[in-house]
Amino acid sequence: MFRAIADPSRRQLLDAMRESDGRTLGELSELLPNLTRFGVAKHLGVLESAGLVVTRKVGRSKHHYLNPVPIQDIADRWIDRYRRPFFPDAGRPARRSG
Repeated sequence: MFRAIADPSRRQLLDAMRESDGRTLGELSELLPNLTRFGVAKHLGVLESAGLVVTRKVGRSKHHYLNPVPIQDIADRWIDRYRRPFFPDAGRPARRSG
């Protein structure tokens, strides 16, 4: 999953889906004008393989949805653990002796 979110274009796609879920390839391609449609589709494929994006076919269109569960799992397991202070007295003013 870390490899999938390492690319700034893929993070931009995830952010776009967070703002408005269920976007088509065409809608997402408009957000990345420096990439071709094929390039955006490739990035979406990487995100889908990592479990960060799920798709649903609606008629002839394929809609892309953010799956936040893997990201939340990482936050719960790794990030939150290190957010807490390592030392219980960290951040408190030092006492003066004497």
